[in-house]
Amino acid sequence: MPQGVFAITEQRDGVFRKISFEVVSEGRRLADGLGAELCAVVIGSGIEGIAGELQKYGPDKILVADDPGLADYTTSAYTNVLADLIQSVDPAVVILGASAQGKDLSARLAARLDAGLAMDCTAVKLEDGQLTCTRPMFGGKIFADVGFDSAIQIVAVRPNVMDITESAKDGAIEKPAVQLGEVKTAVVEKSMDTGDKIELTEADIVVSGGRGTGGDFGAVERLAAALGGAVGASRSAVDEGWRPHSDQVGQTGKVVSPVLYVACGISGAIQHLAGMSTSKYIVAINKDPEAPIFSKADLGIVGDLFDVVPAVEEEVKKVKS
Repeated sequence: MPQGVFAITEQRDGVFRKISFEVVSEGRRLADGLGAELCAVVIGSGIEGIAGELQKYGPDKILVADDPGLADYTTSAYTNVLADLIQSVDPAVVILGASAQGKDLSARLAARLDAGLAMDCTAVKLEDGQLTCTRPMFGGKIFADVGFDSAIQIVAVRPNVMDITESAKDGAIEKPAVQLGEVKTAVVEKSMDTGDKIELTEADIVVSGGRGTGGDFGAVERLAAALGGAVGASRSAVDEGWRPHSDQVGQTGKVVSPVLYVACGISGAIQHLAGMSTSKYIVAINKDPEAPIFSKADLGIVGDLFDVVPAVEEEVKKVKS
């Protein structure tokens, strides 16, 4: 009978992605609810040294799948290795992040293991040993509660939604033998176009612009640079073609949870609020005093963003100089 929880972490160049800590924290909560053990896995090449970072989030055991063939993510290699590890542990629940990599990997694992899959979950409930996952459907127009009818239940959680909770355990670190199996694809070249750009979902500070920018994101970009943060955008700004979809914050874009979120010229539609409302501090700049964004803001400034944002930028530079 499958039991326990298996948490799949994600790292890039030897650094854990934030979603890894969310996944292990949520995995610990589920394992406690099931009265079972939590096993976390780190997969990649030359990553044995970072495994200990997971111990403070409570896994009972940490598996390190370390092999040169896992240096770059390929669907077949990662699926082969993780499917073998999952079958050896025989968990009831497999949890991972619904990142770009996680979405690709979870679907392949579900097919390989004949497992049920709940994708892009924003909440996971455990009642009487049964999982119920909440996930958006039809472009975020509704939220559905879904259950499982399978021995293994795979849950892919939306990044920046689950709480990161420290629950330190001296989890044993093991390095099992890795069998890559048949790998039909290989990474021959990587071209990173982000440069020094801070990734939106990893940023501690996000400055976003909306329809109020009129397509001119210069002030927003300069304030983000002064603060050392990332640039985001509302759906309306993306729909207008002013920013790429990768910058979209909201229910149908990326969910962010920074320390500071600055909304410039964003009215605050419910879909946008769903993507940033868990930010620790929210600052709203809008010339409409009735804009819904002010109901969520810790600090609201009523005014034209083209007057306010440059003034804020100058003050930030003075403080930092």
